[in-house]
Amino acid sequence: MTDHTQALLAFDAAIAKATTAEAAFTALQDLARATVGAKLFTIMLVDMEAELSRRAFTSDPVSYPTSATKPLNYGPWFDIVHGKREYFVANTIEDIAKVLFDHELINQLGCQSVVNVPIIIKDELVGCMNLLDVAGHYTPERLQTIREVLSIPAKTAVLAARS
Repeated sequence: MTDHTQALLAFDAAIAKATTAEAAFTALQDLARATVGAKLFTIMLVDMEAELSRRAFTSDPVSYPTSATKPLNYGPWFDIVHGKREYFVANTIEDIAKVLFDHELINQLGCQSVVNVPIIIKDELVGCMNLLDVAGHYTPERLQTIREVLSIPAKTAVLAARS
């Protein structure tokens, strides 16, 4: 098992100093990149009651800018991530194309794999952490690292971003 102590200590120091949502989510992005890798990293926040979502953070503001709210997009992806509160994982662009309308742009950015991680606080889905990288990147080992190392920091970053 890989030791992620230094990456977690760096996250802890960064999140402790974060005074903006950008700083909180940058700390999370840096942790994700240090532990499992992510060429593209975004955070979507959701308001399930209002049925709205918005991109609150992005590592690529040109291709995926932060956004105003938009209606939730119901479908198979939504059922997995929002309904079942499970990770959505696709390790080929063909599998991504089955559920994400922007698959061509994702592919152009050199990303052919994705993991979308629901962020749940107080039994409420509040957002989704999205990590994208090269084909086949999100192996069972990396998914386990996401569960063990990134889940709590994702919640911490959202809470820090709200304050």
